[in-house]
Amino acid sequence: MRNDRTAGRRRSFGGQEADAYRPSAASTPEEIMIVAALKRCGGDGVPSKSLQREAGIRSKDAFYQALHSLEEKGEVTVDKDHWAKLAPPVKEMEATIVSLSERFGFARPKAGEDIFIPGRDLNGAFVGDTVILAGLQKRDKGPSGRVKRIVQRGEQKLTGTMRMEGPVARVTPDGAIRYDMEVPAGKTGGAKDGDKVLIVPRQDGRGDWREAEVAFVFGAGDRARVCADAIIERCGIPTEFPADVMDQAEKISQMTVTQADIAERLDLRDEPIFTIDSADAKDLDDAVSAHRTVDGYTLGVHIADVSHYVKAGTPIDNEAFLRGTSVYFADRVIPMLPEALSNGVCSLNAGTEKLTFSALMDFDQEGNMVGYRFEKTVINSKVRGVYSEVNQIFEGAAGQDILDKYAPVMESLQTAKELADILGRNGKARGQMDLTSDETKFILDEDGVCVDILPRVQGVSEEMIEQLMVAANTAAAKASLDAEIPFLYRVHEKPSPDRVVELYDLLDRLGVPCGELKKGTPAAKDFAAVLGRVKGTSKESLVNQRILRTMDKARYDHRELGHFGLALAEYSHFTSPIRRYPDTSIHRILGDLVRGKDRDAIKKQYRAFAEESALESSKNEVRAVTGERDAEDCYTAEYMRAHLGEHHKGVINGVTPKGIFVKLANNAEGFVSLSDFEGCDFEFDGEICHRDLRGGRVLMMGQELDIIIAGADVATGRIDFMPEEA
Repeated sequence: MRNDRTAGRRRSFGGQEADAYRPSAASTPEEIMIVAALKRCGGDGVPSKSLQREAGIRSKDAFYQALHSLEEKGEVTVDKDHWAKLAPPVKEMEATIVSLSERFGFARPKAGEDIFIPGRDLNGAFVGDTVILAGLQKRDKGPSGRVKRIVQRGEQKLTGTMRMEGPVARVTPDGAIRYDMEVPAGKTGGAKDGDKVLIVPRQDGRGDWREAEVAFVFGAGDRARVCADAIIERCGIPTEFPADVMDQAEKISQMTVTQADIAERLDLRDEPIFTIDSADAKDLDDAVSAHRTVDGYTLGVHIADVSHYVKAGTPIDNEAFLRGTSVYFADRVIPMLPEALSNGVCSLNAGTEKLTFSALMDFDQEGNMVGYRFEKTVINSKVRGVYSEVNQIFEGAAGQDILDKYAPVMESLQTAKELADILGRNGKARGQMDLTSDETKFILDEDGVCVDILPRVQGVSEEMIEQLMVAANTAAAKASLDAEIPFLYRVHEKPSPDRVVELYDLLDRLGVPCGELKKGTPAAKDFAAVLGRVKGTSKESLVNQRILRTMDKARYDHRELGHFGLALAEYSHFTSPIRRYPDTSIHRILGDLVRGKDRDAIKKQYRAFAEESALESSKNEVRAVTGERDAEDCYTAEYMRAHLGEHHKGVINGVTPKGIFVKLANNAEGFVSLSDFEGCDFEFDGEICHRDLRGGRVLMMGQELDIIIAGADVATGRIDFMPEEA
């Protein structure tokens, strides 16, 4: 139901109507300046150095970042001699069909907005198909076009819920198909009403996708665990490891740390190193140690040396590349690496010798990183720390048993907190955004049924580890840039001005002071200031959510484009190679650098790999996050179904033409239909509120509302509320 939550105006492309369509519009000030300069110079092209002067952009980095962005969007072409010119208008475009309704569909190009396609112009295309679009036009409501031909049929798996109405069988598809499909007699696969099923779509005699055949029955759709099975299948998340991967994992799991390994590495076995994770974590991939010095602090972040065991091109490496990340559900973890590695030989279990890759950093008294180096190391973690226990220590509430457990690393632990506190203050000073997490912890019973949901609360120890990991990730990015070698960066680009202005308009109408956003080009610290003003208020969650929607999503890139949310010019992911392939990738590259491999050879070997790994890792991260969130909706609905009729207070979190979304303190969100407000005649302002034309009642985003839990459909994850006083 997430697609219904985006209420408000659709952005116009602006400018005059044209028969041809340019895939996206310049959005940053630098991009706008470049496009304007190219228009002034005519269509023959301009050398890039001359273009920078003509555009009036002083920063070389900002100019080339904007130029590359325009090139990727298809706005500008740059030839081998570095001459740039405006790209010709696009007459045809490749895109992927991403959704279908009964009378229309949408296709998504590689860059730019989704393109509307009337049903008569789909020409038999289905969700997941790669198509060539023609007849592209700009309209006030967005771009439109028609399918000229289908390049490749999609391989997307479809799931849904069976609906039996007497002898008539239909399936309500999940996700991108927004209409029921008929299931012919004898093609139900034995599915019963309400079952979750895997379906194969069929075209009817007119070529429309109106029918489906059941290929597999997962089970009853009123069980969140069953729905999670269907989501995993629909998203294409691999769950079983191939036999050759398991065979290799078994051999690796028998490997031990040898004297030869130790001789080749920096020996840190006597250091007061410790791990801190949740009590149920088994894949421990990071450990830390800290010392005070005359000039400040030294910090060691010691990461499982996965690249020592997972060699490039091996079956395990190929499988990890395809998976990209571990995926976390309420009742299971689907690991990137076989458990013999993730929970065994690679995991930094206390009291055992482990091979690690360490970021060793020096800080002055003010928390400025004044030096760093990376070393292949061997450690022996002294304590298997647990967040809840360490939080008790920091709060002064720990019992003697906990104090005794942490005694071997107490000084290192306290020093790490002292440094992390300084780093946290520095982050706030430079404008790092303090976005509140809306993650939910699901409590399941022995049958896997969700019996409680709780917001995840980040304690002092969690914040400490986060700050130390950010420091190591920053050092890794700095090391690659200093060495000028190929790399993968975790990038988070600044939001486009038009989206910022939209956010300003919305927050201003909600009464949130946000003058910093008015011009559309704020710094990260400006967003941080707005977040600070609503912290602890009923509007905190709403403003957090809207700012997140305004931002581009963080992703991986082979170019360093900075991390806007963290207010950092350089950032990467170094600290979780057990569960993230990009981390494994950069370990491999940095490992060669540390071993003294020639930098030109590193460039030759890894240039294409870095780009490919960044693209694949970003794609697989989206797949994992989509699956996790969809499953969370089902588990939330399963819990709420056991609490029908209960009264709760929530906050209006979204407004649509037909109703409002209300979010509760436990992060559950439900829909309230306008028809449930008796005697009201509401008028929608198109963005943030409904106003009753009869009684004057207003339903506005950020407003508290008393509700009754009215319904919960586990199969779709939909939750319905009713107003307590209609």
